[in-house]
Amino acid sequence: MPSMPVGLSRDLPPKRVMRASVGGQDIVVWRASNGDIAAWDNRCPHRGMALSHGFVRGNALACLYHGWHYEQSGRCSYIPAHPDLDPPATIHTTRFGVTERDGVIWVDTTDTAKPGMLTEPLDPLRSLIAEVSEAAVEAACHSTPFEGEMPQPSGSGLYALGTIRLALLTNPLGPNRTQVTVLTSPGLSLQTRLALSRWCETLRRNAEATGTGGA
Repeated sequence: MPSMPVGLSRDLPPKRVMRASVGGQDIVVWRASNGDIAAWDNRCPHRGMALSHGFVRGNALACLYHGWHYEQSGRCSYIPAHPDLDPPATIHTTRFGVTERDGVIWVDTTDTAKPGMLTEPLDPLRSLIAEVSEAAVEAACHSTPFEGEMPQPSGSGLYALGTIRLALLTNPLGPNRTQVTVLTSPGLSLQTRLALSRWCETLRRNAEATGTGGA
């Protein structure tokens, strides 16, 4: 499976944690205090607690259940119940590939993330979830006008809205659930960006109103 977009970089500042999904794999993505990012299996090796419920302490992620700390390599670095113990290297999370490009976080269930290549520079706009298939999102995009302009596809998830360029990056979360990460032309005014954000909401409503089918 190729690397998938799981959200915007700006939505994951230092010391924050978020939950993601790639190909049905439950994943925790978090950013350390130093700004580095990591993506792991969303399960603490100790008792299986979801690490997305945890919290960042410096450059480590601590499980909410028993407070075990995992450094960015995924290795357990601290066990509160045994503070003098140097945890064995066998206690570690399952790591996945993660990288950032064009303001988007990309995750791969292998050890290396290879972000999709955009053919032109675009700025991140927003990320949203639609309770429909990828095909339904695409169909709604083709039929949802923006200020009188109908989106014109130009390949690889790119669209033209008059002079505005738009990219819809999709990540299927299930048969009828899709994460959509939207990028747009750089240098747009705040008013235009707000209007495009409202258009994204209209797109989602239209997609969900037409049903969940892939046709």
